Amino acid sequence: MTIDPSSIPNFGGQQPEPQPQGPAGPVVPDQDLVKQLLDQMELKYVVDDEGDLAAPWEQFRTYFMFRGEGDQQIFSVRTFYDRPHQIDEKPALLESVDDWNRRTLWPKVYTHTHDDGTVRLIGEAQMLIGMGVSLEHFVSSTVSWVRAAIEFDKWLVEQLGLEQEINDADKPDDDA
Repeated sequence: MTIDPSSIPNFGGQQPEPQPQGPAGPVVPDQDLVKQLLDQMELKYVVDDEGDLAAPWEQFRTYFMFRGEGDQQIFSVRTFYDRPHQIDEKPALLESVDDWNRRTLWPKVYTHTHDDGTVRLIGEAQMLIGMGVSLEHFVSSTVSWVRAAIEFDKWLVEQLGLEQEINDADKPDDDA
């Protein structure tokens, strides 16, 4: 099964939704198909120690994982946002995340409090694939989920007023 490269939208401009070419019937997606899609989207990726694909960005990384067996197999796109938040910020963070989850379909975002007291966010979308899915549905969903993961990070920066913090981190240190 192949995906027509011209059908994959880029993240910078307006293009029509992807129109993959491939089998007319259902397919059971696998890691090779996701690699092909990421290549055509011109996204860099690595395979981690557990065998999962991960696409890294500056403030987060998105994993493309297959779990389960047979007709219960699930494809999961999970994004780990690396920006740490302090535990006392968690109520405001939860309010923002709840607002996002109410207004959008994906990714559904939740908090994780680490042993050191920092709070990080995780976004997730899943698809049951064990019985097969249309290639077009798989491609368009995966592309949409990646776009939404990027948009969530931008949205959160705006919601929490983190623009200045990011701008300060990008400035060179004048004392050097």
